[in-house]
Amino acid sequence: MTNLRPKDIHRLRSAYGNLALITGATSGIGREMALTLAKAGFDLVITGRQQSVLDQLGAQLSADHHVKVLPIAGDLSTRLDVEALIDSTRHLPIGVAILNAGFGTSGDFVSAEIESEINMLDLNCKAVLMLAHHFAHQMKATPNRGAIVLMSSMVAFQGVPHAAHYAATKAYVQSLGEALAVELTPHGIDVLAAAPGPVESGFSARANMKMGMALRTDQVAVPILQAIGRKSSVLPGFLTKFLVFSLRTAPRWAKVRIMGTIMAGFTKHQLG
Repeated sequence: MTNLRPKDIHRLRSAYGNLALITGATSGIGREMALTLAKAGFDLVITGRQQSVLDQLGAQLSADHHVKVLPIAGDLSTRLDVEALIDSTRHLPIGVAILNAGFGTSGDFVSAEIESEINMLDLNCKAVLMLAHHFAHQMKATPNRGAIVLMSSMVAFQGVPHAAHYAATKAYVQSLGEALAVELTPHGIDVLAAAPGPVESGFSARANMKMGMALRTDQVAVPILQAIGRKSSVLPGFLTKFLVFSLRTAPRWAKVRIMGTIMAGFTKHQLG
């Protein structure tokens, strides 16, 4: 695991205090950020769908790094569980809210199961909207600075055939993050939209993709944490930057076609 540098730890703690919330903390990038922040001495609120996995992670972080960890189980694709998370944390001085929970789908749009697509929309967009709105209000009412991190994706910058709806949910997140970064700065709230590329995690299995190149979670998590309060958007990891910058000069229609070709490669096994 790559660690935060002492100067990064000091900057984050001085700006936002010692308590961070991470949704979707039991796997992938969320788990890596929880491990990294706990090792840096931050107390945590962590969320996930499975109580046993969440409790195990919380106990591990507390024992290994002597930090306080509050596990709150729930399915954030449901409004009641989002509201329960808000109620459970309303009294806590959360300085950094990392809204990481989300998942993807892939394949031809007409073959998609609509209930799964609606569930993804609820988690990737509606839950992010509700939590960002809540924490913006909560942080605005405190004398200290706050930070909200939204998890976008490199697919957010153009339409992506064979992952049309997933890319659309991330375009929503990216656009929301960019706008809130401007709106909330005068209130002492920093907003970061993090747009990673392919990552080695449980994401690809759930999205039914087979990705040839992928970054390790620590190659993504640490650059995201380092960018809080410094940037409004970040492309974490060399591979992410290479993939996005290589498309930057192409017209939008060409980006859509190129990304469609790449995604067709990730999903070709679905045709078998």
